[in-house]
Amino acid sequence: MATNRTFTMLKPDAVEKGHIGAILEKITASGFRIVAMKLTQMTKADAEEFYGIHKERPFFGELVEYMTRGPIVAAILEKDNAVEDFRTLIGATNPADAAEGTIRKLYAASIGENAVHGSDSDENAAIEGAFHFAGREMF
Repeated sequence: MATNRTFTMLKPDAVEKGHIGAILEKITASGFRIVAMKLTQMTKADAEEFYGIHKERPFFGELVEYMTRGPIVAAILEKDNAVEDFRTLIGATNPADAAEGTIRKLYAASIGENAVHGSDSDENAAIEGAFHFAGREMF
């Protein structure tokens, strides 16, 4: 059953390049309501835990290094069919394959530096949101 919340992170490359405002505008213009948001920086332990599903993959070390190199913007978004609609809005992981007008087509540099994370399921959206936010931080 679909829920109405998803989790996103604007990744270090998007923050470094000054794309926070433009990406948030695209998100809100697409009908999402921000119910929690903060600028933060993941520690190595945070990134290893958050991306633990990829621990055995060859890119895991690079992923952890990338996600800890600078601040991120973590946010919980609300909209009917939030997970699926947000995945459509961000586009394919590889920006070269992403549809025109998607966040990754507009702001990502590569598969590795793809500007934004979006939860891939309702279950993961709840887990990822709870990783970054306490209940009192969601509105």
